[in-house]
Amino acid sequence: MAALPVYRWRLAPDGYATRRQLRARGLRPGGQDVAAQLERPRRRRGPLVAYLYRVDLAKPVRPMTPARWAALDKAAARRTCPDCGRDAGYVIPPTLGTCVPCAYPEQRAA
Repeated sequence: MAALPVYRWRLAPDGYATRRQLRARGLRPGGQDVAAQLERPRRRRGPLVAYLYRVDLAKPVRPMTPARWAALDKAAARRTCPDCGRDAGYVIPPTLGTCVPCAYPEQRAA
């Protein structure tokens, strides 16, 4: 196996992208191996590493299926407080049944 090309932070050539950059373009790696590596130096620790994929080999993101939409709706329902109707930003604990501010209203006023 050949060593990966390593580029310094912000100096990677065109045609390479991280997973997040591919996703922003509506693409996914599509089974390809890591093509290069990006390193950002740090003072007291090892460098931060990001893996790069070739954009020309990337495939389009798979479309959402009805089952995926249903799973996304269920996940959102677990975060929604039944009392105030707001998104709590976390999964509501079943022991409380509501978001923390609704479960402990006396602490909110203080």
